[in-house]
Amino acid sequence: MHLHWKLLSFSIAVHLAVVVFPVDPVHAQQLARAVTIGANPPGSAFYSLAGGLSKVVTEAAPFQMVVQPYTGSSTFLPLLNTGELDFGVVNGVETNLSYQGPARFKAGGRNPFPHTPNTRLVMRGTPLLVGMLVKKDSPFKSVHDIKGKRVTGEYPAQLAVWYTMYSLLTTAGLSWSDVKVIPVPGANEGVDALVQDRADVASGALNIAKVREADAAVGVRHLSADCSPEGDKRVRKAVPGAYTRIVKAGTALAVVEDTCVVVNDIYLSTHRAAVDQVVASVLKAIWDNVEKLSPLHPMFKEWTRERAVDPDVTIPYHPAAMQFYKERRLWSAKMDEAQRKLLALNP
Repeated sequence: MHLHWKLLSFSIAVHLAVVVFPVDPVHAQQLARAVTIGANPPGSAFYSLAGGLSKVVTEAAPFQMVVQPYTGSSTFLPLLNTGELDFGVVNGVETNLSYQGPARFKAGGRNPFPHTPNTRLVMRGTPLLVGMLVKKDSPFKSVHDIKGKRVTGEYPAQLAVWYTMYSLLTTAGLSWSDVKVIPVPGANEGVDALVQDRADVASGALNIAKVREADAAVGVRHLSADCSPEGDKRVRKAVPGAYTRIVKAGTALAVVEDTCVVVNDIYLSTHRAAVDQVVASVLKAIWDNVEKLSPLHPMFKEWTRERAVDPDVTIPYHPAAMQFYKERRLWSAKMDEAQRKLLALNP
Protein backbone atom coordinates (compact mmCIF):
# COMPACT_ATOMS: atom_id res chain seq x y z
CA MET A 1 0.00 0.00 0.00
CA HIS A 2 2.80 2.35 0.94
CA LEU A 3 4.46 1.74 -2.42
CA HIS A 4 1.13 2.27 -4.19
CA TRP A 5 0.71 5.75 -2.68
CA LYS A 6 4.29 6.65 -3.53
CA LEU A 7 3.71 5.72 -7.15
CA LEU A 8 0.39 7.58 -7.22
CA SER A 9 1.96 10.68 -5.68
CA PHE A 10 4.78 10.56 -8.20
CA SER A 11 2.28 10.25 -11.06
CA ILE A 12 0.32 13.27 -9.81
CA ALA A 13 3.52 15.30 -9.40
CA VAL A 14 4.58 14.52 -12.95
CA HIS A 15 1.12 15.44 -14.26
CA LEU A 16 1.18 18.76 -12.41
CA ALA A 17 4.66 19.51 -13.68
CA VAL A 18 3.46 19.02 -17.25
CA VAL A 19 0.45 21.26 -16.64
CA VAL A 20 2.29 24.03 -14.79
CA PHE A 21 5.54 23.90 -16.74
CA PRO A 22 4.66 23.01 -20.34
CA VAL A 23 7.62 22.05 -22.46
CA ASP A 24 6.32 23.87 -25.50
CA PRO A 25 8.45 27.07 -25.72
CA VAL A 26 5.51 29.18 -26.90
CA HIS A 27 3.46 28.37 -23.80
CA ALA A 28 6.53 28.70 -21.62
CA GLN A 29 7.08 32.24 -22.85
CA GLN A 30 3.41 33.13 -22.39
CA LEU A 31 3.62 32.04 -18.73
CA ALA A 32 7.11 33.43 -18.14
CA ARG A 33 7.54 35.74 -15.19
CA ALA A 34 10.47 37.48 -16.86
CA VAL A 35 11.84 38.31 -20.29
CA THR A 36 15.41 39.27 -21.12
CA ILE A 37 16.76 42.29 -22.97
CA GLY A 38 20.30 42.18 -24.34
CA ALA A 39 22.59 45.18 -24.05
CA ASN A 40 26.20 46.28 -24.31
CA PRO A 41 28.37 46.42 -21.15
CA PRO A 42 27.65 48.66 -18.12
CA GLY A 43 28.78 52.22 -18.82
CA SER A 44 27.61 52.08 -22.43
CA ALA A 45 24.69 53.98 -23.94
CA PHE A 46 22.84 50.78 -24.81
CA TYR A 47 23.11 49.46 -21.27
CA SER A 48 21.57 52.68 -19.93
CA LEU A 49 18.76 52.49 -22.47
CA ALA A 50 18.09 48.82 -21.75
CA GLY A 51 17.97 49.65 -18.03
CA GLY A 52 15.41 52.39 -18.56
CA LEU A 53 13.23 50.26 -20.83
CA SER A 54 13.35 47.34 -18.40
CA LYS A 55 12.27 49.59 -15.53
CA VAL A 56 9.26 50.95 -17.42
CA VAL A 57 8.24 47.54 -18.77
CA THR A 58 8.60 45.83 -15.40
CA GLU A 59 6.36 48.44 -13.77
CA ALA A 60 3.63 48.22 -16.43
CA ALA A 61 3.69 44.72 -17.96
CA PRO A 62 2.57 41.43 -16.36
CA PHE A 63 6.18 40.24 -16.22
CA GLN A 64 9.66 41.54 -15.42
CA MET A 65 12.19 42.60 -18.03
CA VAL A 66 15.73 41.73 -17.01
CA VAL A 67 18.80 43.38 -18.57
CA GLN A 68 21.42 40.91 -19.78
CA PRO A 69 24.72 42.67 -20.63
CA TYR A 70 27.15 41.26 -23.19
CA THR A 71 30.54 42.38 -24.47
CA GLY A 72 28.75 43.75 -27.53
CA SER A 73 25.70 43.38 -29.71
CA SER A 74 27.66 41.19 -32.11
CA THR A 75 27.78 38.70 -29.23
CA PHE A 76 24.06 38.67 -28.48
CA LEU A 77 22.59 39.12 -31.96
CA PRO A 78 22.86 35.36 -32.70
CA LEU A 79 21.06 34.65 -29.41
CA LEU A 80 18.33 37.11 -30.36
CA ASN A 81 18.06 35.49 -33.78
CA THR A 82 17.43 32.04 -32.28
CA GLY A 83 15.10 33.28 -29.56
CA GLU A 84 17.45 32.43 -26.69
CA LEU A 85 17.26 36.15 -25.91
CA ASP A 86 13.83 37.79 -25.94
CA PHE A 87 14.67 41.40 -26.81
CA GLY A 88 17.72 43.51 -27.60
CA VAL A 89 18.86 47.11 -27.93
CA VAL A 90 20.68 47.45 -31.25
CA ASN A 91 21.28 50.08 -33.93
CA GLY A 92 20.06 50.33 -37.49
CA VAL A 93 23.48 49.99 -39.11
CA GLU A 94 24.37 46.69 -37.45
CA THR A 95 20.88 45.26 -38.00
CA ASN A 96 21.16 46.15 -41.68
CA LEU A 97 24.43 44.22 -41.92
CA SER A 98 23.34 41.25 -39.84
CA TYR A 99 19.81 40.93 -41.25
CA GLN A 100 21.03 40.95 -44.86
CA GLY A 101 24.11 38.89 -44.01
CA PRO A 102 27.68 39.02 -45.34
CA ALA A 103 26.84 37.21 -48.57
CA ARG A 104 24.39 39.93 -49.60
CA PHE A 105 25.63 43.20 -48.13
CA LYS A 106 28.89 44.86 -47.06
CA ALA A 107 29.82 48.35 -45.82
CA GLY A 108 33.37 49.58 -45.75
CA GLY A 109 34.26 46.46 -47.73
CA ARG A 110 33.32 44.10 -44.91
CA ASN A 111 30.49 42.50 -43.01
CA PRO A 112 31.70 40.44 -40.03
CA PHE A 113 28.24 40.08 -38.54
CA PRO A 114 26.57 36.67 -38.33
CA HIS A 115 23.49 36.35 -40.52
CA THR A 116 20.40 37.00 -38.38
CA PRO A 117 17.38 36.64 -40.70
CA ASN A 118 14.96 36.16 -37.80
CA THR A 119 15.47 39.53 -36.10
CA ARG A 120 12.38 41.73 -35.98
CA LEU A 121 11.67 45.31 -34.95
CA VAL A 122 9.42 46.30 -32.08
CA MET A 123 10.01 50.04 -31.97
CA ARG A 124 12.38 52.53 -33.54
CA GLY A 125 13.74 54.50 -30.63
CA THR A 126 16.10 57.38 -30.07
CA PRO A 127 18.93 58.35 -32.41
CA LEU A 128 22.37 57.31 -31.13
CA LEU A 129 24.74 60.26 -31.38
CA VAL A 130 28.42 59.32 -31.43
CA GLY A 131 31.38 61.63 -31.69
CA MET A 132 35.13 61.38 -31.75
CA LEU A 133 36.67 61.92 -28.34
CA VAL A 134 39.96 63.64 -27.51
CA LYS A 135 41.56 65.06 -24.40
CA LYS A 136 40.39 68.58 -23.62
CA ASP A 137 43.86 70.05 -24.28
CA SER A 138 44.27 68.21 -27.61
CA PRO A 139 45.48 70.45 -30.48
CA PHE A 140 43.01 68.85 -32.91
CA LYS A 141 40.16 71.09 -34.06
CA SER A 142 38.25 68.63 -36.26
CA VAL A 143 38.40 65.23 -37.91
CA HIS A 144 40.50 66.78 -40.69
CA ASP A 145 43.41 67.12 -38.22
CA ILE A 146 43.78 63.46 -37.26
CA LYS A 147 45.41 61.99 -40.35
CA GLY A 148 48.35 59.86 -39.24
CA LYS A 149 47.33 60.01 -35.57
CA ARG A 150 46.58 57.17 -33.12
CA VAL A 151 42.92 56.25 -33.45
CA THR A 152 41.17 53.40 -31.61
CA GLY A 153 39.91 50.67 -33.91
CA GLU A 154 39.23 46.99 -34.66
CA TYR A 155 36.56 46.59 -31.89
CA PRO A 156 36.12 42.78 -32.21
CA ALA A 157 33.77 42.61 -29.21
CA GLN A 158 31.59 45.49 -30.49
CA LEU A 159 31.61 45.27 -34.26
CA ALA A 160 29.14 48.13 -34.57
CA VAL A 161 31.71 50.54 -33.09
CA TRP A 162 34.06 49.80 -36.00
CA TYR A 163 31.39 51.12 -38.35
CA THR A 164 30.71 54.16 -36.18
CA MET A 165 34.36 55.19 -36.14
CA TYR A 166 34.62 54.38 -39.84
CA SER A 167 31.58 56.64 -40.41
CA LEU A 168 33.24 59.49 -38.52
CA LEU A 169 36.42 59.12 -40.58
CA THR A 170 34.41 58.88 -43.81
CA THR A 171 32.79 62.29 -43.27
CA ALA A 172 36.23 63.79 -43.95
CA GLY A 173 37.05 61.43 -46.80
CA LEU A 174 39.42 59.47 -44.56
CA SER A 175 39.72 55.72 -44.05
CA TRP A 176 41.46 53.38 -41.62
CA SER A 177 44.58 53.46 -43.79
CA ASP A 178 44.90 57.20 -43.11
CA VAL A 179 45.35 56.76 -39.34
CA LYS A 180 47.41 54.63 -36.97
CA VAL A 181 44.97 52.06 -35.60
CA ILE A 182 45.18 51.28 -31.87
CA PRO A 183 43.39 47.90 -31.42
CA VAL A 184 40.83 47.75 -28.60
CA PRO A 185 38.07 45.19 -27.87
CA GLY A 186 35.20 47.66 -27.44
CA ALA A 187 34.15 51.27 -26.96
CA ASN A 188 34.85 51.40 -23.21
CA GLU A 189 38.38 50.10 -23.73
CA GLY A 190 38.84 52.69 -26.46
CA VAL A 191 38.04 55.48 -24.02
CA ASP A 192 40.44 53.88 -21.53
CA ALA A 193 43.18 53.96 -24.19
CA LEU A 194 42.59 57.69 -24.63
CA VAL A 195 42.71 58.34 -20.88
CA GLN A 196 45.90 56.28 -20.57
CA ASP A 197 47.52 58.19 -23.45
CA ARG A 198 47.77 55.11 -25.65
CA ALA A 199 45.55 56.77 -28.27
CA ASP A 200 44.97 60.30 -29.52
CA VAL A 201 41.37 59.78 -30.62
CA ALA A 202 38.60 57.46 -29.44
CA SER A 203 34.85 57.38 -29.97
CA GLY A 204 32.02 57.71 -27.51
CA ALA A 205 28.26 58.12 -27.54
CA LEU A 206 27.08 61.43 -26.14
CA ASN A 207 26.24 61.58 -22.43
CA ILE A 208 27.33 58.06 -21.57
CA ALA A 209 28.79 57.17 -18.17
CA LYS A 210 32.17 56.16 -19.64
CA VAL A 211 32.70 59.61 -21.15
CA ARG A 212 31.73 61.20 -17.85
CA GLU A 213 34.27 58.99 -16.11
CA ALA A 214 36.98 59.99 -18.61
CA ASP A 215 36.11 63.66 -18.26
CA ALA A 216 36.47 63.44 -14.48
CA ALA A 217 39.80 61.64 -14.86
CA VAL A 218 41.63 63.72 -17.49
CA GLY A 219 39.16 66.13 -19.11
CA VAL A 220 37.81 65.23 -22.56
CA ARG A 221 35.82 66.81 -25.38
CA HIS A 222 34.10 65.61 -28.51
CA LEU A 223 35.93 66.35 -31.74
CA SER A 224 33.87 67.53 -34.69
CA ALA A 225 33.37 65.34 -37.74
CA ASP A 226 32.43 66.91 -41.11
CA CYS A 227 28.75 67.88 -41.33
CA SER A 228 29.03 69.62 -44.67
CA PRO A 229 26.63 68.40 -47.39
CA GLU A 230 29.58 66.54 -48.90
CA GLY A 231 30.50 64.95 -45.56
CA ASP A 232 26.94 63.81 -44.93
CA LYS A 233 26.69 62.39 -48.44
CA ARG A 234 29.95 60.49 -48.00
CA VAL A 235 28.82 58.79 -44.78
CA ARG A 236 25.32 57.91 -46.06
CA LYS A 237 26.88 56.23 -49.10
CA ALA A 238 29.63 54.42 -47.17
CA VAL A 239 27.49 53.20 -44.26
CA PRO A 240 23.75 53.01 -45.07
CA GLY A 241 21.76 53.90 -41.98
CA ALA A 242 24.28 56.47 -40.72
CA TYR A 243 23.95 60.24 -41.09
CA THR A 244 25.33 63.42 -39.51
CA ARG A 245 24.01 66.03 -37.10
CA ILE A 246 25.31 69.21 -35.43
CA VAL A 247 25.13 69.23 -31.63
CA LYS A 248 25.08 72.70 -30.08
CA ALA A 249 27.74 73.68 -27.56
CA GLY A 250 26.82 72.90 -23.97
CA THR A 251 23.82 70.70 -24.81
CA ALA A 252 25.67 67.46 -24.06
CA LEU A 253 28.54 66.30 -21.90
CA ALA A 254 31.97 67.13 -23.36
CA VAL A 255 30.48 69.19 -26.20
CA VAL A 256 32.32 72.47 -25.67
CA GLU A 257 31.52 73.96 -29.09
CA ASP A 258 29.11 73.21 -31.92
CA THR A 259 30.17 69.70 -32.91
CA CYS A 260 29.38 67.38 -35.81
CA VAL A 261 28.55 63.81 -34.81
CA VAL A 262 27.39 60.67 -36.58
CA VAL A 263 23.90 59.31 -35.93
CA ASN A 264 22.47 55.77 -36.00
CA ASP A 265 18.88 55.01 -35.02
CA ILE A 266 18.48 52.70 -32.04
CA TYR A 267 15.99 49.84 -32.21
CA LEU A 268 14.18 47.76 -29.63
CA SER A 269 14.25 44.42 -31.42
CA THR A 270 13.06 40.86 -30.92
CA HIS A 271 12.90 37.66 -33.00
CA ARG A 272 10.42 36.28 -35.50
CA ALA A 273 9.04 33.58 -33.19
CA ALA A 274 8.45 35.91 -30.23
CA VAL A 275 4.92 35.44 -28.88
CA ASP A 276 2.54 38.15 -30.06
CA GLN A 277 1.13 38.73 -26.57
CA VAL A 278 4.60 39.24 -25.10
CA VAL A 279 5.66 41.68 -27.82
CA ALA A 280 2.39 43.60 -27.58
CA SER A 281 2.66 43.81 -23.78
CA VAL A 282 6.20 45.20 -23.95
CA LEU A 283 5.27 47.70 -26.64
CA LYS A 284 2.13 48.85 -24.82
CA ALA A 285 4.05 49.28 -21.56
CA ILE A 286 6.55 51.58 -23.28
CA TRP A 287 3.94 53.35 -25.41
CA ASP A 288 1.69 54.20 -22.47
CA ASN A 289 4.58 55.31 -20.25
CA VAL A 290 7.01 56.85 -22.72
CA GLU A 291 7.11 60.11 -20.71
CA LYS A 292 8.69 58.17 -17.83
CA LEU A 293 11.78 57.38 -19.92
CA SER A 294 13.20 60.87 -20.37
CA PRO A 295 14.08 61.46 -16.68
CA LEU A 296 16.02 58.19 -16.63
CA HIS A 297 18.70 59.19 -19.17
CA PRO A 298 19.28 62.17 -21.52
CA MET A 299 19.24 59.86 -24.55
CA PHE A 300 15.58 59.05 -23.93
CA LYS A 301 14.63 62.61 -24.87
CA GLU A 302 14.03 61.50 -28.45
CA TRP A 303 12.56 58.08 -27.64
CA THR A 304 9.06 59.10 -28.70
CA ARG A 305 5.87 57.70 -30.16
CA GLU A 306 6.44 59.81 -33.26
CA ARG A 307 9.71 58.00 -34.07
CA ALA A 308 8.38 54.48 -33.52
CA VAL A 309 7.25 53.77 -37.08
CA ASP A 310 9.40 54.65 -40.08
CA PRO A 311 9.75 53.19 -43.61
CA ASP A 312 13.54 53.63 -43.59
CA VAL A 313 14.18 51.01 -40.90
CA THR A 314 16.57 48.18 -41.76
CA ILE A 315 14.69 45.12 -40.39
CA PRO A 316 11.00 44.19 -40.69
CA TYR A 317 8.59 44.82 -37.83
CA HIS A 318 7.30 41.92 -35.74
CA PRO A 319 3.66 41.10 -36.69
CA ALA A 320 2.42 42.05 -33.20
CA ALA A 321 4.14 45.43 -33.44
CA MET A 322 2.69 45.95 -36.92
CA GLN A 323 -0.81 45.18 -35.60
CA PHE A 324 -0.24 47.52 -32.64
CA TYR A 325 0.60 50.41 -34.95
CA LYS A 326 -2.25 49.60 -37.34
CA GLU A 327 -4.73 49.83 -34.46
CA ARG A 328 -3.41 53.33 -33.78
CA ARG A 329 -3.62 54.24 -37.49
CA LEU A 330 0.13 54.77 -37.76
CA TRP A 331 0.75 52.05 -40.34
CA SER A 332 0.51 53.41 -43.89
CA ALA A 333 0.64 51.92 -47.36
CA LYS A 334 4.24 53.11 -47.50
CA MET A 335 4.96 51.02 -44.41
CA ASP A 336 3.37 47.99 -46.06
CA GLU A 337 5.69 48.39 -49.02
CA ALA A 338 8.77 48.80 -46.81
CA GLN A 339 7.80 45.73 -44.78
CA ARG A 340 7.30 43.67 -47.93
CA LYS A 341 10.72 44.62 -49.32
CA LEU A 342 12.50 43.80 -46.06
CA LEU A 343 10.78 40.43 -45.68
CA ALA A 344 11.71 39.57 -49.27
CA LEU A 345 15.41 39.81 -48.35
CA ASN A 346 15.03 36.68 -46.21
CA PRO A 347 12.07 34.70 -47.63
